[in-house]
Amino acid sequence: MTWTSENKDEKRRTAEAIIRRLKQAGFESYFVGGCVRDFVRGVIPGDYDIVTSALPDQVEVLFEHTVAVGAKFGVMVVIQDGHSYEVATFRSDDAYEDGRRPTRVHFSSAKEDVLRRDFTINGLLMDPETNQIIDYIGGLADIDRKVIRTIGDPGVRFNEDYLRMLRAIRFTANLGFAIDPATRNAIQVHALNIKGISAERIAEELNKMLTRGGARPGFELMVETGILQQILPEVDRMRGVGQPPRFHPEGDVWQHTMIMLDLLTGETSSSIAPSLAWGALLHDVGKPVSRTEDEAGVHFYGHVQLGETIAEDILQRLRFSRAQRETVISLIHHHMVFMNVQKMRPARLKRFLRMPNFHLHLQLHRLDCLASHGMLDHYDFCRRQLQNLEREELHPPRLLTGDDLLTMGFAPGKLIGEILRALEEEQLENRVHSQEEASAFVQIRWKP
Repeated sequence: MTWTSENKDEKRRTAEAIIRRLKQAGFESYFVGGCVRDFVRGVIPGDYDIVTSALPDQVEVLFEHTVAVGAKFGVMVVIQDGHSYEVATFRSDDAYEDGRRPTRVHFSSAKEDVLRRDFTINGLLMDPETNQIIDYIGGLADIDRKVIRTIGDPGVRFNEDYLRMLRAIRFTANLGFAIDPATRNAIQVHALNIKGISAERIAEELNKMLTRGGARPGFELMVETGILQQILPEVDRMRGVGQPPRFHPEGDVWQHTMIMLDLLTGETSSSIAPSLAWGALLHDVGKPVSRTEDEAGVHFYGHVQLGETIAEDILQRLRFSRAQRETVISLIHHHMVFMNVQKMRPARLKRFLRMPNFHLHLQLHRLDCLASHGMLDHYDFCRRQLQNLEREELHPPRLLTGDDLLTMGFAPGKLIGEILRALEEEQLENRVHSQEEASAFVQIRWKP
C-alpha cells in the first residue's frame, strides 16, 4: 500500500532527512509504529520513530548530535533541527524474564523487528521516499476494522511486557477501536501481573487514557478485564455504591463518574488538563467508605475529607509530583463548596473565585452537575460574577503597607499581618475604598 500527503510538517521533513541520510550510507531505514498508524488514519503524528539496519555506533558516526539512550537494545536518539528522533536498529529479542525487558537482543531484519512488537496497528513500516507501507502482520486490515490485536500469541506478548495489557486497553480507548477477543481474554488471564510494572509507567498510560479521548470505555474495559481492581482498587469500589435518586438519577457513584469522563472527552475541544481528568475520576472516591443509610435516606458524611486522603494515597502511589497532587486534592476539597456560592458573603465569594486554577474548579463543577441533576445555577452564577467583577475587586490593591503601620506606631510582629488581612477583608466586603478609610478603620479597631 502507498500513503500520500501533500502536507508535510517540519518535524516530518527532518525525520525524512534522517532516513535519507541512512539510506545514502547504504542502510535500510523506515518509519515505524505509531506515526505510520497515524498516517494511515489521516492523523498528523506527534512523533516519528525510525528503524534501520545501521548499528548504534554506525548511527552515531552518521549524525552530529546523538544520545545513546539504549545502545545495548539498539536505540539511539538523533537530535536534528531542534527535534529528537528515536533511531532503533532492527532487532529480535531473547526471553523476557522480568515482564519488562529481554535478557538479550540480536540485531536482525526489518521483518523480525516487526514480529517482536506489541500490536498489529503498531507494526507497520513506511518508506517515506516512496510512501510505500510494508505490512507483515495484517496491521492495515486491523486499522480498517478498528481492532486492537497483538502480533502473535497475546499471552506471549503480555508476558514479555506486562504493561502491554494496559496499553492494549488504552489504544482501544483512545482510538475508539474494539479489542480482539483473544487479546482481551489474555488480559483477563494475566491481569494480576500488571502489579509487576512500575508506578510511573502505569501512571503514564492512565494519563494518556484520561486525556486523549475514550476515558469512559477505557475504564469500563479495565473493569471487565480485571485490570482496574489491580491498579486502582479504590476506584473499582465505586461500582454498585447507590446514591439518592433525587440528586443522582443517573445511578451509582461509578455511573456518575463514568458520565463525567464521557462529558470531559466529548465537550473539550482543546487538550484535557490531566489534573481536571484526575479530579473528575477521584472527586467522589470517598463515597464508598463513607456511605450510610437510615430512615432519612442515603448519606455520605465526610466523603470529601475521606476522598482527599484516599486520592493523596493513590497519587503518591503513582508517583505524582507534589504540585500535581495539590491541584487534584484542591479540586476534590472544593467540589462541594459550589452549593453555597450564592449565599456567601462578598469577601468569601471573591476569595473563592480568585483561587488558583479556578477555571478547573468551575469545569469540574459543571461536569459534576451535568452528570447528575443537570442544574447549572451555581455554575452560571459564578460565570456572571467573574464577568462582572473587575480584577481590582477580586485582587484589591493594598491601601496600607507594613511600613505604613510601623509609621502609625504599631510594633513589628504578628499583629501587622493580622491588620493587613483584616484590611483586605474590608476591601473585599466593599466597606473600605481609600487610604484614608483604611487608616480610619485601623485607628478605630487597633489603637497603637
